[in-house]
Amino acid sequence: MDKEQLKKAALKYHTEGKPGKIEINTTKSCTTQEELSLAYTPGVAYPSLEIAENKKNVFRYTNRKNLVGVISNGTAVLGLGDIGALASKPVMEGKAVLFKRFANIDVFDIEIDEKDPQLFVDTVRRLEPTFGGINLEDIKAPECFFIEKQLKKTMNIPVFHDDQHGTAIIVGAGLINAIEVAKKDMEEVKIVFSGAGAAGISCANFIVSLGVKKEHIFMFDKNGPLTSSRDDLSEEQFVFAHNHYKNLDDAISGADVFIGVSAGGILKKEMVAKMADSPIIFALANPFPEITYEDAKSVRDDVIMATGRSDYPNQVNNVLGFPFIFRGALDVAATKITENMKIAAAKALSELAKEDVPDYLNKLYKTELKFGKDYIIPKAFDHRVIIYESSNVALSAINDGVAKERIDIELYKKELEKLSVLLMNKK
Repeated sequence: MDKEQLKKAALKYHTEGKPGKIEINTTKSCTTQEELSLAYTPGVAYPSLEIAENKKNVFRYTNRKNLVGVISNGTAVLGLGDIGALASKPVMEGKAVLFKRFANIDVFDIEIDEKDPQLFVDTVRRLEPTFGGINLEDIKAPECFFIEKQLKKTMNIPVFHDDQHGTAIIVGAGLINAIEVAKKDMEEVKIVFSGAGAAGISCANFIVSLGVKKEHIFMFDKNGPLTSSRDDLSEEQFVFAHNHYKNLDDAISGADVFIGVSAGGILKKEMVAKMADSPIIFALANPFPEITYEDAKSVRDDVIMATGRSDYPNQVNNVLGFPFIFRGALDVAATKITENMKIAAAKALSELAKEDVPDYLNKLYKTELKFGKDYIIPKAFDHRVIIYESSNVALSAINDGVAKERIDIELYKKELEKLSVLLMNKK
């Protein structure tokens, strides 16, 4: 499908039937006068009074425990940039579709027309009574760092900026397995980054949590290397400042890993040729990677490569993260998403990729999937992801002391298995 065909198909998809992609449905019958009096006045007063007496009752009598706010100001939408809050709405609705399709989580998408970070924070903070969790989306750096940090400090529900942590978690899962396949050591690998925005910084921070040494990470942005002499770096970027290399070409020599969250074509074939044995390349610029799969393979047959695209092996797809992380967090009424919960999610994905692949996945993707160079990350439609990842996240929340509810994890896994079957059969 070429660009013009894609445009026509996408516009038709969004306008057929009801405009947009989501709607609100009721979960209780309201077809008689008696049911009407229970759904609204006078009956509705009783659950309200129960909540007023004990705030925990909100999870019993309302949808709050299964409701996430997908919130944006439209300042960094996909690859479209600052297109504004109104134009971001189709994307936020799309995020709502993914939450529902993959984890049965309900979403209100909220587009806030506010670029001032503090005013944005103040607006979102006041929405806490509505939601069980907040998914921040498509907010530009460096403001996104401040916004998430302030909301995590002031809100008593999980706040998660998916553009940062979602990408980082999937990259982390893939990196764990790529390093194993390449027979390398997490503490010894040299890693070069192209891109130091929200995703790049968060990926770097997260892989440090997984065991990579910070001093082995060398970051570049459109202005060159992050160095201590630059006066345009944010606080988060300055952590990764180095004075070792003048340009990407110098840094890539002998590198074990390249992680690109920047722009298409940045990584040249001659650069890949200079990397260490069994080089690991995560070229995540979309739709055009920093180097194409074909170009990388043409110079290094031993390369282990991931992209953001579905038409190549090892797709880094955020849908493998946020629905299942929130599922686990919501089901134990977590007050936040901790670093350990994110690590638990990455390790769950890492372990799942090593399991035997069900026949339905091989048929769906028309290949024989087996752990190795071309399969280090589970597929988006692997219905076991919710079982592995959500249970790991829930258990980590309990162990970290941020869960308001303690559950039997083995029973929870069985509930998730039932949910996975329901979702698998849902059109």
